[in-house]
Amino acid sequence: MDATVEQPQKKKWKLKMPGAFTILFFLTVISVMLTWFVPAGSYSKVSYGHHELTVTQPSGKKTTMPATQASLKKLNVQIDIDQFTSGAISKPVSVPGTYKRLKQHPASLYSIFTSMVNGTMQAVDIMIFIFVLGGLIGVVKASGAFESGLEALTKRSKGKEFVLVFMVAVLLAFGGTLCGIEEEAVAFYPILAPVFISMGYDSIVTVGAIFLASSIGTTFSIINPFQVVIASNAAGTQFTQGMTGRIVGFTVAVICLLFYLHWYARKVQKDPTFSYTYEDKAKFDAMWSMDSTEEKDLSFTTKKKIILVLFACAFPIMIWGVMAKNWAFPDMAASFLLIAVIIMFLTCFGKKDGLGEYQTTEAFSNGAASLVGVSLIIGLARGINNILNEGYISDTILYTSSELVKHMSGSVFIIMMMLIFFVLGFIVPSSSGLAVLAMPIMAPLADTVHIPRYIVVTAYQFGQYAMLFLAPTGLVMATLQMLDMKYSHWFRFVWPVVLFVLIFGGGILVTEVLLA
Repeated sequence: MDATVEQPQKKKWKLKMPGAFTILFFLTVISVMLTWFVPAGSYSKVSYGHHELTVTQPSGKKTTMPATQASLKKLNVQIDIDQFTSGAISKPVSVPGTYKRLKQHPASLYSIFTSMVNGTMQAVDIMIFIFVLGGLIGVVKASGAFESGLEALTKRSKGKEFVLVFMVAVLLAFGGTLCGIEEEAVAFYPILAPVFISMGYDSIVTVGAIFLASSIGTTFSIINPFQVVIASNAAGTQFTQGMTGRIVGFTVAVICLLFYLHWYARKVQKDPTFSYTYEDKAKFDAMWSMDSTEEKDLSFTTKKKIILVLFACAFPIMIWGVMAKNWAFPDMAASFLLIAVIIMFLTCFGKKDGLGEYQTTEAFSNGAASLVGVSLIIGLARGINNILNEGYISDTILYTSSELVKHMSGSVFIIMMMLIFFVLGFIVPSSSGLAVLAMPIMAPLADTVHIPRYIVVTAYQFGQYAMLFLAPTGLVMATLQMLDMKYSHWFRFVWPVVLFVLIFGGGILVTEVLLA
């Protein structure tokens, strides 16, 4: 009798999406290559300092002018001089009609590595903030307050899990529309990831409730000073113009996002295998879940409650500082460090649950170390932007785009403008940076097609942020690195949102053109 011999099955080759560091490395290489082929060019730039205006020509020659409205009018820059002198506009502004081709500035292969280092150095303020955040999280975890608080929350939220997702998404959406909270939202992941895991959700829900919600708020920003206000000033218009359309857009967009999150969250809760990140579920849970085989004291003591209250207070204080006191990342890091030190003292001492000085400081160090990868991602993304700027190809793309849309009809013009800002959002992921670079060039084009300039500002918002949901040069890669999520999984979830922004946003823009 012949024995049936089973042939070993060959493993099928499967294309895998590379990780965040690999994607950014290849984008850095591509950016260097572009500096060899895309023609170099630049606009003159005007900036304010030492009570005078400095105009830097494409050749590098600098001239000074009195800081007066007449000087700006002479340059054809239709911005109120007070915007410069008050510090509202602090970055160099492009001067219309001054674009000139330059000698090619090809980046060397060695600049692939220098750009990574320089970009990281430029991001040091954000990196310190993230390190302090990680240290704070590490100490709170070591104290046992997270586990005890999570146990109490899980019992109380049984059957009402999505309420928390709803509240977080709405809060972050308002944060985005009012003051552009996005990079600061990184602070919420270590808190909410364990909570959402305990409720049966996945990493997509976590990113959706935090990053996606804050970004939707910023996309349809009503009064964000770092985006719509700066862009309006640079366009020579008032940010109050077009506010009605932005309010309607914000309301509809947030409602649609909540329905999308609710649909996805319910699917995952009922069937975990539905999750777009199911293949990485075990890894994600191991990283953020508070469950452990160790026996732990989960009693919610007064000391643990005080620690959680102090921890929770760090975030409204941060939001208040950003909105009311114009805090930058060093200020936010200092406030987090103050609260971390207080919690460290509480955690260190105690007859029964005191960890002692060594374990407490070790918990802070380990927490900070866990976010090193996230910090480096932010620096590497900035390095790509540096290569494009130093190769003088950003202005060339801007000039070519401006020539493309001249003399179009109003409705076609504004849709093309949104798509141009969609592309520019990849090259210049900074909202304020793109505003002062592009708005003085693009906004006057609205006059040629007889539409108000504020509609160009709205097109800039929709276009740039539709790209920033996807662009590796923005905050996306740092977010995915923090949760160890594959870019392909995120893309699968977010592409309908990008499509919604472009279609719904385009509809708002055309309506505003027709009503103007």
